[in-house]
Amino acid sequence: MEFNTSVPIYLQVMDAIKKQLILGILGPGEQLPSTRSLAVSYNVNPNTAARIYKELELENICFTKRGLGTFVTDSEETLLKLKEPMANKVIDHFIAEMTELGYNFSDMVKIIKERERE
Repeated sequence: MEFNTSVPIYLQVMDAIKKQLILGILGPGEQLPSTRSLAVSYNVNPNTAARIYKELELENICFTKRGLGTFVTDSEETLLKLKEPMANKVIDHFIAEMTELGYNFSDMVKIIKERERE
């Protein structure tokens, strides 16, 4: 994973995990990799990996069973609620980038409609 220097790494990895949940790559009740494995997978410090799981727990996305590991929540409702905020982040990024390129909102809509027809 290539990191964006303007966004904290732990937030980027959290978003990557949330995306896996949205796409069904990770499912309700499924065990997540150990903190050490997560750190190796994303090439981050183990303390960063621990923070990622702590933050995901605060959002009720996962929970830890002492001695067993960290697991995805069983609440499908919680998992369904992840999709819209992730979509909003993508849209906000798109709008910011297009505005920086000099496009106004109506230009953006026109471009999207043209792409939809392709």
